[in-house]
Amino acid sequence: MTEKTATSLTVNFGHETVRLEAWGRGIRVRAVPMGEIPEIPWALDLTPPASDAEVTDRSVSCAGIRCELAGDRLRFFAGDCLLFEEQSYPWALHERARSYKTREGSPSFAATVRFEAYDGEAIHGMGQYRNARYDLKGCTLEMAQRNSQITVPFLLSSRGYGFLWNNPAIGRAVFAENVTEWHVDATRCVDYWVTAAPTPAEILSNYDDVTGHASPLPESLLGLWQCKLRYRTQEELLSVAREYHRRGIQLDCIVIDFFHWDYQGDWSFDPEYWPDPAAMVRELKEMGIRLMVSVWPTVDPRSKNYPGFASGGYLVRTERGLPYQMNFLGQTSFYDATNPGAREFAYGILKENYGKYGVDMFWLDEAEPEYAVNDYEHYRHFIGSSLETGNIYPRMHSMMVYDGQKKDGVPDILNLVRCAWVGSPRYGALVWSGDIESSFREMKVQLANGLNMGVAGIPWWISDTGGFYGGNIEDPAFRELLVRWFEWAVFMPVLRMHGDRAPNLGSLAQGVDHGGGFCSSGSPNELWSYGDEVYEILSRWVGIREELKPYIAEAAAESVKTGLPMMRAMFLEFPSDPAVWALWDQYMFGPDYLIAPVTEAGARERKVYLPAGIWESFWDRTRLESSGEWVTVPAPLDRMPVFRRIRG
Repeated sequence: MTEKTATSLTVNFGHETVRLEAWGRGIRVRAVPMGEIPEIPWALDLTPPASDAEVTDRSVSCAGIRCELAGDRLRFFAGDCLLFEEQSYPWALHERARSYKTREGSPSFAATVRFEAYDGEAIHGMGQYRNARYDLKGCTLEMAQRNSQITVPFLLSSRGYGFLWNNPAIGRAVFAENVTEWHVDATRCVDYWVTAAPTPAEILSNYDDVTGHASPLPESLLGLWQCKLRYRTQEELLSVAREYHRRGIQLDCIVIDFFHWDYQGDWSFDPEYWPDPAAMVRELKEMGIRLMVSVWPTVDPRSKNYPGFASGGYLVRTERGLPYQMNFLGQTSFYDATNPGAREFAYGILKENYGKYGVDMFWLDEAEPEYAVNDYEHYRHFIGSSLETGNIYPRMHSMMVYDGQKKDGVPDILNLVRCAWVGSPRYGALVWSGDIESSFREMKVQLANGLNMGVAGIPWWISDTGGFYGGNIEDPAFRELLVRWFEWAVFMPVLRMHGDRAPNLGSLAQGVDHGGGFCSSGSPNELWSYGDEVYEILSRWVGIREELKPYIAEAAAESVKTGLPMMRAMFLEFPSDPAVWALWDQYMFGPDYLIAPVTEAGARERKVYLPAGIWESFWDRTRLESSGEWVTVPAPLDRMPVFRRIRG
C-alpha cells in the first residue's frame, strides 16, 4: 500500500511502514515494524523551510537530493550520482538492511539500519570521542553521553552528503570497511535525515537550517576567562580579579566552581565563605568582569530543595533499588531536565539564588548526566527510558537555563556546558570537552575532537587549557604543555584557563561533610602561577587575542548565519584539495587564519600544509605563494605557526 502527499511517500511493506518526506533541503526517513509512524520531532523540532518536493510512486526528491525505492531498499542520489544506499543481501542470507527486534513488555524495539560501505570515503563529525580517529572511517562509536564523550550523531561524508541520525536512543554507529551500521537498543521509530550539496559548507548550512542556528557568541566575552578547581572563598576570587586588574590584563569572565554551595542541589552561595555576593558582583562589574557560577544537576537528599524536586516528580528515576544515580561527595539524584515542570522549577531556584545578585552566567557541569553506572536501562526520564531518550538530556539541560533567561530578558546569553546533542547551540551552549588529562597526547586528541565537533554542528567548543588533571605547576614539562595549549586556545571561540593543578591544596575545614570548606582545591592557575617566563609568553598572547577581537566577532557572526564552525576543518574552506581531508592537526579559524598548534614536547619547528593561494606569516608578514605544498616553519616556545590567507 502506498500513500502520497505533496511532500511525502509512505509505503507499507506488510512487515513494516516506511515514510520518505522532503524536509528542508533534505529528506527525512522514518520506519517502524508495526503500527503508525509516531510524530516525535527530536532534533527536527523546528518548522522546516519550504521544500520544492517531487513525489512519485517510488521516490521523493527535493533540493538536489533524491531517495528512491529499489524493492524495499533505499538509495540516495544527487542527480545521477549515487551517494549511498542501503546494504544489499543475497536472498539466501534471509537478512534485510533494516531489521527490528521487539522488546518484551515494551512498545519500543531494537533497530539496526545497514548501508553499503565505500572505499576511499572519509567521514567526519559525530561529536567527540577520545578513542576515535579524525577520519571516522573504520571506527565504532558508542552513541551515549559520558564525561569527555559527546554524542552528536551527524556526519559529513567526502562523497557529498550529510547524515543525521535523528534519534536520542543509546546505541552505536559502525563505519567499517564492509558496512556502515546504525543500531539502537530501544526506540519507537527509525528516524534519520539526509542532505546533499556541492560543498561541505553548503551541507552544514542545510543541516543548521533544520536543527537551528547557534545563539550569538557575545562580543563582551571574547577575551580571557579565568577559572580553576576551585576558588574557595569570595575574598580569594576577588583577590585574583584585582591582581589581573592591577597588572592591566583584561578579564572578561571569572568562574566560581562547584561546592560554593552547602549541599548539592542547594544552588546558592554558602554564606560562610561567600558572605556578600551582591558586593562581589558589583566590584567585578566595575572591573569589566562577568561572573559565572557552577551548577550541577545533582540533588542531595539533604538539600533544602530536595523535597520540592521529589514531590513534583522532578528527579530522574531508577527502575530498581535505591533512588540515587551518582555517588560523588554525597549520594545524589539528577533532576529531570526532560520534564518541563522540572526545568521551570530548577530555573526558578537559579533566578532566586543567583539572579537577584546579578549573576547571569552558569557553568552546567555534569550535564551528560554522569551516571555512576552506565546501565541506561536502569534510569527513567519524564519522556521515557534513558535507553530510548538519554542522549538528549544535555540539550534539555541547556534549554532550562536559556529559556528562563530569554523570558527574563537576559542579554548576551552564554552558558558553559560539559555535553551536548543536536540543537544544543540554539540554547546558548558553549561546550567544553570535559575532564581530560594534561598531556601532549591528549592535546592531539582534543584538536581532532574539536574539528569533528564543529562538523557535527557545535560551533562554540573549547577544552581546558593545559588539560584538566595531572599538571603540576612547578613541572617544566607541564609548563611547556600549558604554553602550547594556551597558544592554541587563543584561536578557540573562548580563551579559558581551567584545570585541577597539583599539588592539591586540600580543604579549608576539617571534620565537616558539607559546605564550601568541605571540598578540596588545586594549586593556583593564574597566568602568573607558572613563573616569569611563562607569564611573559601568556600575557603577550592575551594581547594578541585582544587585537583579534573584531575579527573573532565577525567569524562568530558568520558561524551563527551559516552553520560553519569557528574552528574549521581544512576541507570546509578548501573542499577541492584532496590533501586537506586527512589533515587533523591544523585548521582554519574563521575564513582567513590558518592555525597549526604545536603538539609535540620539545618541538621548535613544525610542518604546515598551505593550500593553493597566497599566505602571510602572522609573525614577520612574509608572504608565500603556494600551489598546495608543505613548508617547515620555526616554532619557538613563544610562537605557534599562524598564517593569514590573502584574498584578491
